[in-house]
Amino acid sequence: MQAIFRYIRGYVKIRVQGYSPERFLNLCRYHQILIWGLMPRGNAYEMYLSLDGFRKLRPIIRKTHTKVALLERYGLPFFIRKHRKRKAFLMGVLLCIGLLFFYSSYIWDIHFEGNEKWTDQTLLEFLDTKDVSPAMPKRRVDCSRIVKDVRARYDDIVWVSASIDGSRLRIQIKENEDTFREEETKGVPSGETMESTAAGGDKDHPTDLVASQDGVITSIITRSGVPMVHEGDEVKKGDLLVSGRVEVKNDAGEVVGYQYQQSDADIYADTRMTYQDQIPLTYQKKKYDPYKQRRLWYIRLGSFRISAGTLSHDFSKWETYTQEHQLRLGENFYLPVDYGMVSVKSYETEEKKYPKEELQKILTQNFVLFSKELEEKGIQICENSVKIHVYKNSASAAGTLYLNQKITETADTEILTMERNEQDESNGTGG
Repeated sequence: MQAIFRYIRGYVKIRVQGYSPERFLNLCRYHQILIWGLMPRGNAYEMYLSLDGFRKLRPIIRKTHTKVALLERYGLPFFIRKHRKRKAFLMGVLLCIGLLFFYSSYIWDIHFEGNEKWTDQTLLEFLDTKDVSPAMPKRRVDCSRIVKDVRARYDDIVWVSASIDGSRLRIQIKENEDTFREEETKGVPSGETMESTAAGGDKDHPTDLVASQDGVITSIITRSGVPMVHEGDEVKKGDLLVSGRVEVKNDAGEVVGYQYQQSDADIYADTRMTYQDQIPLTYQKKKYDPYKQRRLWYIRLGSFRISAGTLSHDFSKWETYTQEHQLRLGENFYLPVDYGMVSVKSYETEEKKYPKEELQKILTQNFVLFSKELEEKGIQICENSVKIHVYKNSASAAGTLYLNQKITETADTEILTMERNEQDESNGTGG
């Protein structure tokens, strides 16, 4: 900002020489004449000072008996004076400055950060219903109102921040990660207990937990329901792990009724999975012809578009690429101007054969990505016997993965009805 103000007011570069240039500098300090960029040049000094300061030097020069040479002139006053006869140029500069000030009073870009579940397009469409969109005046942007509207519309967004950076509206979002897990288990509430008597009662969707696959139980933590297995037990797919039916017994140990509830437990088991990945030994390599390309450059201002070039071609095989950028000044001053290029490239294909090292690299990378996906799902790989084999027409990675994972899935609880046989007793007397 200091450099901008200096340029607007104008400044000069001078050389001071004589009997005592140091006294000249001291008097400039005493009269509060700002100098900068002071450099010694033999028996002289070169420095910069403002145009107003330069006009105050005459009495100081007389008193110190020094000589001052004007070396360079900088700034807007000298620029205008130099081009004062070029009226069209000056009018263009003034018009450009006026347009910049005009465009700086509008929002031309809305940027979202931190959103994963809700896409930018979805959020933009919602903001548009609240009269918040690009090309709106800054004075109409109410950041606090935007924050409240987004929080009210999306329950799974726990934190929102809205700010204006240049001509960009920046909206930062923090989503509730628990909602992603809730959606996966939607419709499976836990911890709710429902009682049922022998004559019947409220049995609002009681559930069991059954094994989703074969394995050996390594850990079981039950929060509700009756556990039917223990650590170290071997189970098959579909076996009952936790029952949602709890027996109610009397003092004699007889079952007189049942309580039904949603079973809830964390049960982990050692399981096995067969891994198989196969790729061909050959692939089609694209060879682009640098002389067979078509380009179309364009500039878009709102809905108005100017283009130059052509995309018409007779290529047998081609690919289309588009590059587009929004014009901006600095980091955050976006303008309503987009420029870009659409190109069409011709190519031919030829069959190539993978070297053995490349095959191993590709299969290894695929296995690493597969392992990361399992880890993201909470599945731990304890051991693997995956090996790479190269055959005549293909290469494969195959083997067995030894995993430790959660193996529960829900199933409806069987409802049992107790039948009570009541016997009336009578006491008789005889005489």
